[in-house]
Formats: sequence, structure tokens, C-alpha cells
Amino acid sequence: MQIGNNLVLLVTSLGLFQLKHFIFDFPLQTSYQLRNKGIYGHPGGILHAGLHVLGSIPAVMILTPPLWLAALLLGGEFCVHYHMDWTKEQVLKRFGWSSHDYGFWQALGFDQMVHHLTYVSMAYFLFARL
Repeated sequence: MQIGNNLVLLVTSLGLFQLKHFIFDFPLQTSYQLRNKGIYGHPGGILHAGLHVLGSIPAVMILTPPLWLAALLLGGEFCVHYHMDWTKEQVLKRFGWSSHDYGFWQALGFDQMVHHLTYVSMAYFLFARL
């Protein structure tokens, strides 16, 4: 029965990550964040990645990790999210791609895949210790 309960927690955690990602990457992302994610070190990009980390706390804590592990995973999420967004903006700028271009959608899709694989990785490390 313990495995069943743990699987429920894992799936719930993954669902929370997905919901959080949609909320912070789409409805709550401001034009300030969007405009400045491509400027390395700009507060807009830091704010965006930081809000994602804050939003991930419930998805992480549902699997009751030790504080050090939660901090490590959330810090890793910040680094990956920030740098993936920055890299995507560099690619879009370099090639001059906008939402009317095929390359834009490929870059966006890759960006989103990396974010979601980050959540799968985080959930794996949290679940593996249960």
C-alpha cells in the first residue's frame, strides 16, 4: 500500500509542476519579464525564474524532502529555467525569429521541453528517496 500512496504523491507533484508552469510562464508572465529575459543578469529574467521556484515549492514539499534536498532542487530549477530562457532569447534574436517563423516555434518547444524535463527530474529525485 505504501507504493500506491507514494505514486499518488508523485503524480500529484507532477501535476502541480505542470499547473505551476502554465500559470507562471503564461498568464502571470509580464511584458517586463518577457522583454528582459534575454539580457543576462537583468532583474526581469531573475524575477521570472524566481517566481517559478516559488511556485514549485508546493510540488516539491508534497514529497516531504529534507530541507537541504528541497533547496538543492529548487536552486537547480532556478539555474536551468533562467539559463534556458536566456538561451532561447539569444537564439530568437540571432536568427530574427518571431511568432510568424517556424524556428520560433521550434525554439519555444525546446524551451518548454527542457522546463518539463526539469520537473520530471526533480520529481524523480524526490520520489527515489521515498
